[in-house]
Amino acid sequence: MPKARIEGLLAAFPKLMSSGKQHTFVETDSVRYVYQPLEKLYMVLITTKASNILEDLETLRLFSRVIPEYCRNMEETDIAENAFNLIFAFDEIVALGYRESVNLAQIRTYVEMDSHEEKVYQAVRQTQEREAKNKMREKAKELQRQRMEAGKKGIKSTGIGQNMGGFGSSSGYTSPVIESPVEIPKSTYTPAKPVTSMKALKLGGKSRDVESFVDQLKSEGETVATPAVAKTAPTTASKLPTSPLSNTEDVHLRQEEKLIAVVGRDGGVQTFELHGLVTLRIAVENCARIRILLDNRDTRGIQLQTHPNVDKELFKKKSQIGLKNPAKPFPLGTDVGVLKWRYQTQDDSALPFTINCWPSENGQGGCDVNIEYELQHTQLELNDVNINIPLPIGCSPVVTECDGEYKHESRRNILQWVLPVIDSSNKSGALEFSAATAIPSDFFPLTISFVSKQPYADLKSIEATHVDDDSPVKFSSETVFYTEKYEIV
Repeated sequence: MPKARIEGLLAAFPKLMSSGKQHTFVETDSVRYVYQPLEKLYMVLITTKASNILEDLETLRLFSRVIPEYCRNMEETDIAENAFNLIFAFDEIVALGYRESVNLAQIRTYVEMDSHEEKVYQAVRQTQEREAKNKMREKAKELQRQRMEAGKKGIKSTGIGQNMGGFGSSSGYTSPVIESPVEIPKSTYTPAKPVTSMKALKLGGKSRDVESFVDQLKSEGETVATPAVAKTAPTTASKLPTSPLSNTEDVHLRQEEKLIAVVGRDGGVQTFELHGLVTLRIAVENCARIRILLDNRDTRGIQLQTHPNVDKELFKKKSQIGLKNPAKPFPLGTDVGVLKWRYQTQDDSALPFTINCWPSENGQGGCDVNIEYELQHTQLELNDVNINIPLPIGCSPVVTECDGEYKHESRRNILQWVLPVIDSSNKSGALEFSAATAIPSDFFPLTISFVSKQPYADLKSIEATHVDDDSPVKFSSETVFYTEKYEIV
C-alpha cells in the first residue's frame, strides 16, 4: 500500500466520524475504520470490510493498553517522543497485517530485547571506564606530587637566584641583599597550601585536582561515566527503608536480600530467584582483625559463597567469616561484601505470600474482580505492601470490599491496594471491585512490592571476636528483604 493511499485514508477519517454519536467503527465502500477515543486523541485501525470486527476490537483494545506503557500523558507531543518504542510494540501485535497471539506481558518481554552479548559489552565497557577513571586519579596524584616538589624547589631556586643577582651587580651589593629577604617570605608562604591538600588526598578525601582533571576531560569531549552501581542506587534506595540506624557500632553488618518472582495467574511459579549479600563495615582500626560467627539454620539448600579473600575452610567448619591471612585487617570505612547467596526454585511454597486474582465477567460488558492474599511464611513481617492492579483506559473501579487501603491512579490506569503491615495477625485479606467495559485479561499483570526487616534465609550474625584472643567485639546489624520484581502474569 503506497504512502499516499495511507495518508488519504487517514485524512478522510475525521470527516467520516460523527462527532455527536458514540460509535466504535465507521465504514466506506472499501475500508472500515475501527476507533477508540484516548482523551484528546483517537486510536484508529483501518481494515477491510471482510475483517472480523470482534477480532479488530480486541486488537484495538490491546493497542490502547500498550500506549500508557511508554507515554505518561495522552498528548501528541508525548506520543511523538516515544514513537519508536510504540512502533516496536505495535510490530509485536500485528505482523504483515495479521494479528499475533500475544498479551501485554509478552509484548513487554519481546520489546525489552534482553541480550547476553549486550550485557557482556556493557560489563566490559564499565570495567574499561573504571580503569580509565583510576588512571586519571593516579595521574592527578602524580601531577599533585610534581607540583609540590616543584613548589619546594622553586623556593630554594628563587632565593639562590636573587642572591646571585645581588652578587652579580657591581654597584650596590648591599641593597639587593636587604630587599631579597623581604620578597622571599611571600614566595615561601604560598606553597604551604598544596601540602595541606596532599594530606587530605592521603586520607582518602576527594581532591580538587581530581575533580578539575575530570572536568577538563569532559570539556575536551571525553565521556566520563559513573559506574553502574551509582546509577542503580536511586532505584534500589526507593525500595529500601529510608530511616537510618542511629545506634550503629564500630563494626556493622548489613544483610540484604532481593526477590525476583514471576507467578502465573492460574498458579505455578515461573521464576523465583533470591539474591543475598552480607556486607561488613569497620570504622576503627583496633576492630579490623575480627571474625564473625553466623548461625545458619537454612534447610532449603541455599547456595552460600564467600569472598575470595575469606577463609572458606573456616566458614565450612565453624560458620565463621575471617580473612585467609589472619594478620591482615579488613578495610576501614567502606562496605565490604563477605558472603553472598542465591536460591532458585519453582516450588509454590517458596513464595513468602501468594496472590489470587479472580476476574469474572458480569454479563453487563464489565468484570467483577476478587483478589485475596495469604502470608505463607508466618515468621515474616512485610511492610509497605503495594499491589498494583492494571485497569482499562478510562475505567473507574467501584470497590465494594477492601482490607487495608486503596488508591485509584487514573493517569496511570492503576488500582493500588496498600497494606502497611502483613504478619501472622492479618495473614490473609481480600479486595473486591467491579469495572465496566473490561475483560478478565485487562487486570494482568499484577505487580507487588514490599520490604521486610526480617530475612528470608534463616541466617544471622550472632557474634564477633578478635582474631588474637577471641575477645568479644560489640557490633550492630541490620537486615532488609525486599522485592526487585514480583509479578502475577
